Amino acid sequence: MSNECVAGTDTAETQEPSSPARPTPVAWVLLLPVRFYRKCISPYLPPMCRFYPSCSAYAAEALTRHGAARGTYLALRRLLRCGPWTPPGRDPVPERFSFRHQSPGMSTEE
Repeated sequence: MSNECVAGTDTAETQEPSSPARPTPVAWVLLLPVRFYRKCISPYLPPMCRFYPSCSAYAAEALTRHGAARGTYLALRRLLRCGPWTPPGRDPVPERFSFRHQSPGMSTEE
């Protein structure tokens, strides 16, 4: 194996961590009601979410990825969009946090 291959793998590992995101302690506490809903309440309700992933999955991922304050903001913003006035579809958690709502194909850079 050449040194170039080894050097290339080192830079890739430092840019992208191999372990999944872990929630902060405050976000972990905020995840408790979401987990309770998903395990104890959601199985008894028919699937009604207009988006993919579901609102509870979105909230869990947002809290884990972006922390307590930003994750809560993203989750509340998503819940407010979940209604008959919004077209359904795929709405993933953004990779980078922004206060502006960005559709998956939309760019905020101009």
